[in-house]
Amino acid sequence: MSILSALFQRRKNKYSNRTAEKELFDKENIPKKYDSALEKNIKSLENVFHQTVDFKKVPLKIGHQDAYLCYLTTTLSKNDLNSQILEPLRDAYKRDVEVKSIESIRETFFPAVSYEYVDSLSQVIWEMLNGSAILMIDKCKRALALNIGGTEKRSITEPSTQTIVRGPKDSFVEDMQVNMGLVRKRIKNPRLVFEEFVVGNDSNTKLALCYMNEIVNEDILSELRNRIKKIEASALLDTGNIEELITDSSYTFFPLLFNTERPDSTSGNILEGKIAIFLEGTPFVLIAPAVFTDFFQSSEDYYQPYFLTTFIRVIRYVSFMITLTLPSLYVAIVTYHQELIPTTLLINIQSQRESVPFPAVIELLIMEFTFEVLREAGIRMPRVVGQTLSIVGALVIGQAAVEAGLVSNVLVIVVAFSAIASFVSPVFNFSIAARLIRFILILMASIMGLYGILLTLVVMVTHLVGLRSFGVPYLTPVAPFKLKDQKDVFARFPFWTNTTRPSYLRTAAPVKMKNQSQPKPPSPNKGDENNG
Repeated sequence: MSILSALFQRRKNKYSNRTAEKELFDKENIPKKYDSALEKNIKSLENVFHQTVDFKKVPLKIGHQDAYLCYLTTTLSKNDLNSQILEPLRDAYKRDVEVKSIESIRETFFPAVSYEYVDSLSQVIWEMLNGSAILMIDKCKRALALNIGGTEKRSITEPSTQTIVRGPKDSFVEDMQVNMGLVRKRIKNPRLVFEEFVVGNDSNTKLALCYMNEIVNEDILSELRNRIKKIEASALLDTGNIEELITDSSYTFFPLLFNTERPDSTSGNILEGKIAIFLEGTPFVLIAPAVFTDFFQSSEDYYQPYFLTTFIRVIRYVSFMITLTLPSLYVAIVTYHQELIPTTLLINIQSQRESVPFPAVIELLIMEFTFEVLREAGIRMPRVVGQTLSIVGALVIGQAAVEAGLVSNVLVIVVAFSAIASFVSPVFNFSIAARLIRFILILMASIMGLYGILLTLVVMVTHLVGLRSFGVPYLTPVAPFKLKDQKDVFARFPFWTNTTRPSYLRTAAPVKMKNQSQPKPPSPNKGDENNG
């Protein structure tokens, strides 16, 4: 049996509907077959791991036969290694057992330890890198991989980038198994499938697709599988790397995949028929496909009353337009279209700008660049002083710039308000797109006034119409307009009216809930009224 088929069989036993891992370490000079001669296997492992200090090989005696226990100290718990593996092996030496097979040793001394039989050196190396200890016995045709758990992990905490007031407070961590468990905790359904891949020619990082079988669109799922299999990168350390390699277009400011660190948001999207992409080593999960309106929605929208959610969503859309256009509108109106400003306000603005030596566009770019520097410094500075630096820096620099005559008071208000509005977006990388396009609008407004702003917005909308996320139009269900999907776009209708999944996903099961009406209050009991 080849390494590829052996790896496929091993994964098939552990996970349903999994894709076989690619042949690992094909560039290394590793014998494909596990040798029954113990010394040959040990020499091969020594050649692979070279002089790394965390590779350990412990010589043992099991009965009258030589054995080795090989592991990487950086991938497993030493306490568990001693209690679950080394102590039973000492007992095996004292009892002078007869080694009939590797299976009999496992059944006798490791009945409660998670295990796997491996029959190739590639599998041995793969299991060691994933935190298993490998027991190899002379004259045995395969080895025993004992999985006793990994090293310390970061505990589950509240989300740091997508905070909410009402709703679950847990977030994903860097361990993929923990993240998948958080989703399984919410979706207790055997149709929930985790399909595993290995990506990165050098890093050999685990990646998992998560979807609901019999609900997900098989065409989208097949396309996503193919794109992942075609990845040929040396290392993938975050889902941001995956996003750039599998999206329909890389030449856009707008994100074509939704990213989240919230298990509840991920679970909700999976139940809608979308696919989640987990990567070992990062707490951020990708959701595919994604459309423009997804980035204005938060998981908290479904935990608050629907009329409040609708109001908040309107605020998000308005804030996006403010972030995008307010600075450029200031430049266009002050420079070319003063007739649009009320006379009293125009007099005040011009009186403030009398001492400013720069044109409006230069004045605005100075303040925008200053604020972007303060924003980036606040993110990179230690948390103890980062927030203080941002607030104090903005106040001090803004006030000093006004007093020095470099900018006007009105401009400080415009820049501050547009910057605050950019933080309203629930997804950070989507607000970055608005910030970048804002500079293009400012330059076009300085050249052509309102006509330049309108022209840029037309080009932006045209660009958005042409974008696709795994074949799904980016502006759907607005363009193309889908009436039955409008219950959860600009406004959120009551939960009991949202009975179908988004039609643009073309899921195998479009209906997710039976048609229900709002429950009516019980009629008053006449007997109770009389008693009252």
